[in-house]
Amino acid sequence: MIDSIKLFNNAKIRAKWYENQEEWYFSIIDVVAVLTESDRPRKYWNDIKSKLKAEGSELSEKIGQLKLRSSDGKYYLTDVATTEQILRLIQSIPSKKAEPFKIWLAKVGNERINETQDPELAINRAMQTYLQKGYSKEWINQRLKTIEVRKELTDEWRNSGIEKQSDFGILTNEITKAWSGMTVQEYKKFELNE
Repeated sequence: MIDSIKLFNNAKIRAKWYENQEEWYFSIIDVVAVLTESDRPRKYWNDIKSKLKAEGSELSEKIGQLKLRSSDGKYYLTDVATTEQILRLIQSIPSKKAEPFKIWLAKVGNERINETQDPELAINRAMQTYLQKGYSKEWINQRLKTIEVRKELTDEWRNSGIEKQSDFGILTNEITKAWSGMTVQEYKKFELNE
């Protein structure tokens, strides 16, 4: 578990990375404070929770708590949410600062719907993302071929009787260690740091 501070428009948002879940958890109070500029973000968050419950949303029931460092240097239990949950929360905040996120979410939603109708759009998006990250076209082509081979391999495993997701994970981990010398998680960390 790694403590971190994320900056958003020069405002600090406390976060924790859970390695085994490969997931960031963000302080809801910090996000609410940044997007609403409220001097009482806890009250604002409590009001939003009540509103979401009244609407039938399960978001507030899925929220967890983690000990995060406060401005006084001590650790306190704080409501936290994953990236997906934070994006859902942003949809419920009537704020000018939240509006760019809402527009972005609508755009991404539209893109994904279009990609279900034309899967080639998803491949093009993946290629553009890799190019923006600085990968060469050769590397991208190799990566896409690797994905195709992986799919064929998992289909073969499934045909030979493997059904549990954990078994697929174990086999993938062994193959990744054989060619890279790293576990899947170690390799993902390595890719993130590239």
